[in-house]
Amino acid sequence: MTTQLYTNARIFTSDTRRWAEAILVQGERVLYVGDAETAERLQPDAERIDLGGRLVVPGFVDGHAHVVGTGEALGQVSLWGAKSAEEIQQRIKARADEHPDADRILATGWLHGAIPGGVPDAAMLDAVVPDQPVYAFAYDFHSVWVNTAALAELGIDHHTENPHGGTIKRDSQGHATGYIDENAFYDIVLPYLDAQVSNNEHEASIAAVQQAYRETGVTTACDMGFNETDLEAFKRADKDGTLTSRIIAYWRVNNAGSAEENIAQVRRAAALAVEHESPFLRVVGIKVIIDGTIDGCTATLGMPYADGSNAEPIWSLAELAPVVAAADAAGLKVAMHAIGDESVRIAIGAVEHAVAENGPRERRHRIEHLELVDRADVDRLAALGITASMQPVHADPAISENWCAKLGDDRVERGFPWPWITAAGARLAFGTDSPTSPHAPLPNMYVATTRASALDAAAGTNVPEFALPLAESIEHATRDSAWTCGAENDIGRLAAGLYADFVVLDTDVFAMTNPRALLDAKVLRTVVGGRTVYAMGQAMEG
Repeated sequence: MTTQLYTNARIFTSDTRRWAEAILVQGERVLYVGDAETAERLQPDAERIDLGGRLVVPGFVDGHAHVVGTGEALGQVSLWGAKSAEEIQQRIKARADEHPDADRILATGWLHGAIPGGVPDAAMLDAVVPDQPVYAFAYDFHSVWVNTAALAELGIDHHTENPHGGTIKRDSQGHATGYIDENAFYDIVLPYLDAQVSNNEHEASIAAVQQAYRETGVTTACDMGFNETDLEAFKRADKDGTLTSRIIAYWRVNNAGSAEENIAQVRRAAALAVEHESPFLRVVGIKVIIDGTIDGCTATLGMPYADGSNAEPIWSLAELAPVVAAADAAGLKVAMHAIGDESVRIAIGAVEHAVAENGPRERRHRIEHLELVDRADVDRLAALGITASMQPVHADPAISENWCAKLGDDRVERGFPWPWITAAGARLAFGTDSPTSPHAPLPNMYVATTRASALDAAAGTNVPEFALPLAESIEHATRDSAWTCGAENDIGRLAAGLYADFVVLDTDVFAMTNPRALLDAKVLRTVVGGRTVYAMGQAMEG
């Protein structure tokens, strides 16, 4: 078994002893982290790797991502930064002109604020691409904008019923307008598109996201929304040994409107958690989506939106509580998407029910996003041991204008309150929710530490008093993300016995006085399980 000594480095461990100067790696795992002299005494014949004084951090654990979707998005039309419907149309038309024989055009990343009224229609896409089906996913991945050709191939007409918790937007005559959100998107559109993708295309998407992760230092991703198609694709990649980042999966449970069907989905997840577990792929829990988004006015709020509207939850407490209790009893971890404050209360109530139902046991349940939350509810979730899983890039000021306008009052001053979480004693895990946001960890850390924009330097700041120190931010994106999915004894820290997953940066971002160094810093080397899977300027086997 080979032993390597990484030395001449400044090593941030995300552990109780935050700093070290050498790492001994034996096989896949860390043998020692600490001072160089001790490391050399322990293994005097180890292969020495001089890091030239560079900064080392643990491999980033993206606490909330959609891994296949991230890989797919890398090949789609990017609508990020498009400030108007016209710009969106131009980008989509350009792709259609370049690929006139493509079966369909897929695009991602449009902002509701770029569309007059926030709700687009098919005619706007028909005007530029009349014949090929077009699917344009909103940046939050809770809705899709399609043209008439796409509606036709989906088979959506005036007879198509809205599924539970989703909407096919219609005009006054009952005709679909081309805007489809929440469970109508998840239950109708995504399954259809998945069925059109070949195994080779799935493998290409996985390969693309693995490459992107290697280059940006993501060594583990918590996949929020795993399904049968994803499972089979990743099982093949795991068997082939081509995975270079670890996948910890949460099985998507949709509200089928039937208690029996909902519990059956939990049983499927429980079976998978036992059936397939490897160092690079395992299912640990379930994911439910309680509400939508503030940008789309589909998040469920305690008080109405600025226009007087509100949204019903996709899961009521009565529907959700037995699902969470069943998952809890099965030893599964439950991740609950809850963006609005009322949905956060539903999530907390469901965990309370599980505690009362199942009694004392270890629990690692979590609420995803919590973009708007009451301070009193933060104390409730902390007392119950619920992790707040949040995404700094969602607070980027460059995408916040529409979010603030939809609330329209002082609620915008308590958006994304990360320090409330830590002050209450709750665990805080950071992720990106890619592809709803860029997948790279360092821009995520920039937003976390500044509340400024990683996308537009002129965008100002967003509630700057909610910014966090850099060391804490990295710990939330490594150690805490690992803990919440039960992997703290394998990943998330640089400590003896854990997998040797770490990243070498070209810049010591802790020593920089300008936090924008986080946006300019590059990954020089990514090590996963003791193996260098990426070295800048060198060809590596995937």
